[in-house]
Amino acid sequence: MVEPIKVIRDPIITERTTLKMEEENEYSFRVDPRAKKNEIKRAVEEMFSVEVIRVNTKVRKPKPRRLRVRQAGKTSWWKEAIVTLKEGHSIDILG
Repeated sequence: MVEPIKVIRDPIITERTTLKMEEENEYSFRVDPRAKKNEIKRAVEEMFSVEVIRVNTKVRKPKPRRLRVRQAGKTSWWKEAIVTLKEGHSIDILG
């Protein structure tokens, strides 16, 4: 059994995700790339004491970036989880 703090790395807070939080009760988290949907669901329910309806995941691919004048590089890849909560439940991420 994996600890919940190791599964969920940090919340993703952008304009789009804050609108999803308010309108559709969906929260986005950066998670461990090895985590499965049922592990993510259990971790969110344990950490925030909420009821999760659905978990969608996607792997964010690296983007090309220029490090210096002639050196090309890439950003690192990571896994994102979009968690839908039951009506009446919410998470206070923004504080």
